[in-house]
Amino acid sequence: MKIAMLAPIAWRTPPRHYGPWELVTSLLTEALVARGVDVTLFATQDSITAGTLAGVVPRGYEEDPTIDAKVWEYAHQSHLFARAAEFDLIHNQADFPAHAYAPLIDTPMVTTIHGFSSDRILPMYKPFEDRVHYVAISEADRHPSLKYAATIHHGIRLDEFPFDAQGSDDLLFFGRMHPDKGAREAIHVAQASGRHLDLYGIVQDQGYFEREVQPHLSDRIVYHGPVGGEARLKALGGATALLHLINFDEPFGLSVIEAMACGTPVIAIDRGSMPELITPETGMLVHSVDEAISALDKIDTIDRAACRARIEAHFSVEAMADRYIALYERILG
Repeated sequence: MKIAMLAPIAWRTPPRHYGPWELVTSLLTEALVARGVDVTLFATQDSITAGTLAGVVPRGYEEDPTIDAKVWEYAHQSHLFARAAEFDLIHNQADFPAHAYAPLIDTPMVTTIHGFSSDRILPMYKPFEDRVHYVAISEADRHPSLKYAATIHHGIRLDEFPFDAQGSDDLLFFGRMHPDKGAREAIHVAQASGRHLDLYGIVQDQGYFEREVQPHLSDRIVYHGPVGGEARLKALGGATALLHLINFDEPFGLSVIEAMACGTPVIAIDRGSMPELITPETGMLVHSVDEAISALDKIDTIDRAACRARIEAHFSVEAMADRYIALYERILG
């Protein structure tokens, strides 16, 4: 089986610190290669893979301001689709622009929809639903009018996330500085509970960061910026709880399963995919900041080992790869 994997080009694959779509693309690619699948990864030229790398874009456009996103997106897509006949299947991880090529090729296509943002994108999905096989990343993110081939949850490499049986008394926020992600709400919980809060993530909305986050920073509420490597793993495991107080219907939430893999329970707003990820044994679903504050009083009743066990049972990269291989085989018949 020869697979062409089309990665996004906002960041390197895998990303250095932030880039959830690129991270999932890398995790799946490497797991497929480990299973003996012949994968060519179409990604930025500085990307890293055990498969075959095919790239025309020098670096991610979010990392290098000289890279024009629109110009290089077209070059990137053209590079793959000019070679479509070489592959048994094309797996598109880079959103709807690739669908424009679907009527022009014979090679089957799979598109993982990394979040169905709004009805405005339907014109680049609905007309192609009988030609492209759509994968939802959660049941919650399925659009009611669209035909799907499967729902496949993301998986992570469990050996990369060390279990921390102790944690600490501190709270953790891990995500973009953007109104959707709830950094301000996490700060409110920390202030009301008198706990230390560590915030990690890129600043995606500078105005929001300056209005809602920066004025509250202190020696007790600390913003660390984006983080990778050992520091990232230490942060994910070294907290009493991850606060995921989102203001949108989260399609998945990688930081949620990463924190649980390290043993850290999650307090999340009950929206989007959160009920698919979090059980009463691994965290608490709430409907407001006040409920999140109250939930902290019971967070010590969560068994950190149960958090790890849930990820091992349901969200491993091996399970994700097996589900995609089963889908590929079904499509190829």
